[in-house]
Amino acid sequence: MNDAARDWRSILAEHRAVTDEMASCGEKLAQIVDALTACIRGGNTVYVIGNGGSAADAQHIAGELLGRFRLTRKALPAIALTTDSSTITAISNDLGYEQAFARQIEGVARAGDVVWLLSTSGNSPNVLAAARAAAKNGALVVGFTGRGGGELAAHCDLVFHAPHTSSDRIQEAHQIAYHYICEQVEAALA
Repeated sequence: MNDAARDWRSILAEHRAVTDEMASCGEKLAQIVDALTACIRGGNTVYVIGNGGSAADAQHIAGELLGRFRLTRKALPAIALTTDSSTITAISNDLGYEQAFARQIEGVARAGDVVWLLSTSGNSPNVLAAARAAAKNGALVVGFTGRGGGELAAHCDLVFHAPHTSSDRIQEAHQIAYHYICEQVEAALA
């Protein structure tokens, strides 16, 4: 066993400590639920963005809203802007990777929409550029970050800070929080 590897019990203890600290996040998550519900009720769209594991989470969120979470109901308008490889690579090649999401937001996001950004560090340049583009277009900006929030927190109307600094614990916290949000939004709109 590698000296740097931690045992299973210490990883579970760390995870439990994070989830215990999340108990105080209910009010912030309720505000995000309300914002998403109002967006969708108003005939607008939720756009979700992230890099790497957060890109997978963005796709997961859009899938839960567009498809279904727990209830059989109408599709909810949610799009992950992480999935179109032709668009992402064309923008990245022509304008730079920093613009991969901002350019998409510039073209599709409008006032009344929600742009939901996931970044464990809160400092991903392409996510920050997307936040600025969303604000410029009048969309509400929701951020999911880690402890402290990085630069992203200052660009968000609403932000959930996962109570940790390690990307794995942050992503686990994000998943718990966004599953809760999807369940609540679905219940409100079913």
